[in-house]
Amino acid sequence: MPAGFKARVDRWSSVIGVEPLRVQIRRMTAKWASCSSAGRVCFSRDLLRQPEAFQEVVILHELLHLRVANHGKLFKS
Repeated sequence: MPAGFKARVDRWSSVIGVEPLRVQIRRMTAKWASCSSAGRVCFSRDLLRQPEAFQEVVILHELLHLRVANHGKLFKS
């Protein structure tokens, strides 16, 4: 995992107060990232080729799922 990407994941984890069990980069064909109920966060290798600002949005979105599992009202607020 590229050091800069990992540093952004670590920084956002600290900001929102979550600790992912595992963070990995893998080949994904249909989405930018995923988060399991067990605390594993996976990011697409293709995400690394996207602008850094977009990466930040995806990182934050997935890490928030460690607090709120779905995309309901609480998640959107």
